[in-house]
Amino acid sequence: MSVTKKLLEASGGGGEPTYVDDVFSTYLYEGDQTTSSTQIVNGIDLDDKGGLVWIKERSQDRFHFLYDTERGAGKWLNTNNADAEGTLSTEQLQSFNSDGFNLGDFYGVNETGEDFVSWSFAKQEGFFDVVTYTGDGVAGREIAHNLGSTPGMVIVKCINRDMNNRDWMVYHRSLNGGTTPENYFVRLNLTNAESTSTAAWDNTAPTAYAFTLGNSNDTNENGYEYVAYVFAHDVQEFGPDSDESIIKCGLLDASNYTVEEDLGWEPQWILMKSLDSGGDWTIVDNMRGSIDPQPLLYPNKPDAEVLSGAWVEFTPRGFKQNILAGTQQGIYMAIRRPNKPAKEFEPDELFGLTSATSNAPWFKAGFPVDMAWRRRYDITTEAQLSARLIDESYLKMNTTDAATSSANRAFDFSNGWYDFSSDASTTISWMFRRAPGFFDVATYEGNGVTGRQLPHGLGVKPDMIWVKGTSLSTCWSVWHEAYGTSNNMLQLDQNGGLSSYTSYFAENASTPPVVTDGTFSVNANGWINGSGHDYVAMLWASVSGICDIGSYTGTGSDLNVDCGFTNGARFVLIKRTDSNGDWYYWDTLRGIVTGNDPYLLLNSTAAQVTNTDYIDPLSSGFTVTSSAPAALNASGGEYIYMAIA
Repeated sequence: MSVTKKLLEASGGGGEPTYVDDVFSTYLYEGDQTTSSTQIVNGIDLDDKGGLVWIKERSQDRFHFLYDTERGAGKWLNTNNADAEGTLSTEQLQSFNSDGFNLGDFYGVNETGEDFVSWSFAKQEGFFDVVTYTGDGVAGREIAHNLGSTPGMVIVKCINRDMNNRDWMVYHRSLNGGTTPENYFVRLNLTNAESTSTAAWDNTAPTAYAFTLGNSNDTNENGYEYVAYVFAHDVQEFGPDSDESIIKCGLLDASNYTVEEDLGWEPQWILMKSLDSGGDWTIVDNMRGSIDPQPLLYPNKPDAEVLSGAWVEFTPRGFKQNILAGTQQGIYMAIRRPNKPAKEFEPDELFGLTSATSNAPWFKAGFPVDMAWRRRYDITTEAQLSARLIDESYLKMNTTDAATSSANRAFDFSNGWYDFSSDASTTISWMFRRAPGFFDVATYEGNGVTGRQLPHGLGVKPDMIWVKGTSLSTCWSVWHEAYGTSNNMLQLDQNGGLSSYTSYFAENASTPPVVTDGTFSVNANGWINGSGHDYVAMLWASVSGICDIGSYTGTGSDLNVDCGFTNGARFVLIKRTDSNGDWYYWDTLRGIVTGNDPYLLLNSTAAQVTNTDYIDPLSSGFTVTSSAPAALNASGGEYIYMAIA
């Protein structure tokens, strides 16, 4: 716990919770030199908090450009060389804003038509700080910082314009295997293995208040100016209850890439480096892609993104990697994926509906999309589901087919998804954002073990789970809370009612599934947990005023379903469970009105039906009408639904 946090608790004070969403952002954008100022809105308050912006062009060999609020906008450093600070005050980063930053027309950060990634770090106790100082050449010099906790990593760079030969010096808590790391360093701009020296950090471990310098010219030459980027480690004071960490700096057993590094949470951004041999520094993030081949960027190189067989697999509790395969040990810094709960968002920030547009991303949501399906509604065709964690592939929702590879299924956008220009205007996408308490996606490799407990990041007990094998032909297995006390299951690709599948979501043949706020159980069946096969799970929960997942008993008459909404439902999905019935869905883009409402079926390729009036709008949810068929409203029939405001 940080020093300030302790003082606040001692005095009975508190404050609003802080989430990783508030202090870190990976934002992707396309360059636009046609304007003198391009605004990047990523939700990070750099004006008030201060911090660091790190920009790299993805599509060409360009330098890494780093800007921070202590040195001021327009002053840059490059991690891929030892050069001093450069300045182009109006052409590069022009300003740090309350919701991001502004760029000028410099090609290195804003070349027209080129793809860029920006990583923004806000200053925040328990996460990150920026410090500038003037060296004095005296060993034992202490440099104060405001982390309020012991740093996990410190990066120092001399910035004087007449010093183009001062390397980026890095302290990490796991250098030398975590034993006396203060006697060691690595260089961010070089591939060298770790080195031992007391001149960098004066053989003194950093504290919650300061880090110590030796008399090295790279960290403390008399009269020269320096900047330090200071990162925390495992400070557990974030999240809704102020008891979660959002950053960890650790040691990797790099020789065994089958072993998961357990962080306790899913990361979104990782920086790593081999310690015992020369090797590149590597950055991966989930916005640019988290599959094989995975797009890699190297802080010590100006290279464009590299697609190679090296990869990092993000898991619900950490990551696996083979980037450092062949070495014995490595270091990493990992940042947690967004942990702001759904209740902090508006409904249209979590679920989006749109028709295909005329430029990428072709389906625009206004938020980073984590799962979506698309289909053309006016012709016979299937709905195709894709997810960020299975990027560049899709699953047909009406079949048992394995995933189909497709480069068009791109999620490397900050405001939508899909990169294919020939979709008709009658093609629609239904888009979901992961947020604790609302929706989550988890991937896993089956192990054939009965009663396996799989982790998820929903943070609450799910109300509905879909599971589909991606590497083999399997049914779409659906668990719903209304029937969670039995071994019954539904299939998304079929119209059948509930069936007893004791070897699917069950704990065992005689025990109902175990579904908690952190895990769900699967059995040994190949459709859901076959050894060596890959699967994707999608999990939803009800959120007051945003999403309602429940059940109702049909009446044969007009039936109002109260979801607790105030402006009706934008999306409704209904399935009969005690008998056969298709998976019907409606949305306000095509029309939920008084009168005929077009519907589609998830389990069918049939074009939408437009001449029926099976549901009507209701301010608190939706109405199932008396004209609805038995598949939707038979007297005494049992149904499940999901509605989104």
